[in-house]
Amino acid sequence: MDLDTARLVQGLHQHTEGFAKAVAGADPEAPVSTCPEWPLRILAGHVGQAHRWAADLIRSGPAPVPDPFEADPGAPGEWSAWLQAGAADLAEAVVAASDRPVWTYFGPRPATFWLRRMLHDTTVHHADAAFATGTAFAVAPDLAADAISEWLEMLSHPVMATLRPGFSALRGTGQTLQLRPGDGAGWLITRTPDGVRWTRATDAADVTLAGPVEDLLLALTRRVSAERITITGDHGLADHWLAHSAA
Repeated sequence: MDLDTARLVQGLHQHTEGFAKAVAGADPEAPVSTCPEWPLRILAGHVGQAHRWAADLIRSGPAPVPDPFEADPGAPGEWSAWLQAGAADLAEAVVAASDRPVWTYFGPRPATFWLRRMLHDTTVHHADAAFATGTAFAVAPDLAADAISEWLEMLSHPVMATLRPGFSALRGTGQTLQLRPGDGAGWLITRTPDGVRWTRATDAADVTLAGPVEDLLLALTRRVSAERITITGDHGLADHWLAHSAA
């Protein structure tokens, strides 16, 4: 992870505020096309609920993942304050934990694990809210790049085979995919019999997915069509990756 705690906190507040602005004045029951079966009310509840769940986990240890349909964000006019209070609570819990290891799916890690996870989850849901309400969305290149790296870190961890058995479809026999942003190093993904492997590199691959890093993130998370990026090489390999790597 290249981003420090201050940058992660800044990003969390930025995208929580952006989410709140995107849903302000909108119909709470408006559908969210990129999160099927979730109206805006459930999406807002999930974001604030997840921040509070992560903060409590950092302070007290693991707890069951909450059901978004049980979240209560309050009246729509109260959403902004409620969402931003949840983000502040998470940031405070991370700072208070300092270097103390906390529970994660992958074993004890610094509390910044959850700050980073919640930042990138919030960023993608900010996009969901913006697309649902026709408002603007943007993510800084450093945050978008870190979101891609963080997802690949999780996707390639051995425990994911237990947490998400469907990801076993991403195993392969050496097929390679290159994610190439407009600026900076890309990501080289290799599908092996044991799972996904990746590194930051810009090398030749069986298929290359190229475009601005924001578009790469949104395409990889299925928030925009793959037509938003340029695919060169084995289109079938790219289609299979996109179909089986949904977050």
